[in-house]
Amino acid sequence: MGRSSGIKLVLTGFLLALACVSTGVGARGPASGDAAMTVSVAELPRQGAETYRRILQGGPFPYEKDGTVFGNRERLLPAHKRGYYREYTVPTPGARTRGTRRIVCGGPPTTPDACYYTADHYASFRRIVP
Repeated sequence: MGRSSGIKLVLTGFLLALACVSTGVGARGPASGDAAMTVSVAELPRQGAETYRRILQGGPFPYEKDGTVFGNRERLLPAHKRGYYREYTVPTPGARTRGTRRIVCGGPPTTPDACYYTADHYASFRRIVP
């Protein structure tokens, strides 16, 4: 690797790190308290608000995989022991599959410590706030 390529690589890494710091997103996910990383129940799609209500009521859920353990392999949510997080499908109108929208909650099933919404199949999360 030439000197010019090495400098470009270091500069690219620095710029990526700077972008993560300025947006509040790090290796462990969103910084706590960042308003841009939250979504209110009222801001969720209608199907998301309905799924959230069903979670707090303990069901019923329309999909077999709803309530199954979410492994957090992407490490975008705060670290916890396996089994802490559970995932639920947010139906997408017109989709023939479960789609890409989910709510992931951590803690007790009907009284979760925190719930997160993803519209892009776990590529990003926003904490759900009342």
